[in-house]
Amino acid sequence: MSKNIVEATDGNFDQEVLRSPLPVLVDFWAPWCGPCRMVGPIVEELADEYVGKFKVAKLNTDEHAETAAAYGIRGIPTLGIFLDGKLVDGLVGAVPKKTLKAKLDELIVKLAVH
Repeated sequence: MSKNIVEATDGNFDQEVLRSPLPVLVDFWAPWCGPCRMVGPIVEELADEYVGKFKVAKLNTDEHAETAAAYGIRGIPTLGIFLDGKLVDGLVGAVPKKTLKAKLDELIVKLAVH
């Protein structure tokens, strides 16, 4: 796993994600999930590309079901975008890198305008 990815847990989600000064991309995944394994390398690349603009976290939904349930995660992979402690956007399923990049860039532009 990239050094730029934080492992989110039920115990540290508040600190690592909700209180982050940066927007956070959270990859809700599980080891047995084939599409999650397809998205994983894309998330790692984005973690390296967006250093300083986005924080990237991965949350294993099998091990940390409480947090996944709190955000209504029913299908994985789900890529949630958190800003100021709130889930503001996201994508469900194995999405291409360009689709995810477009979402992240869109939020960066919105933040720059405000």
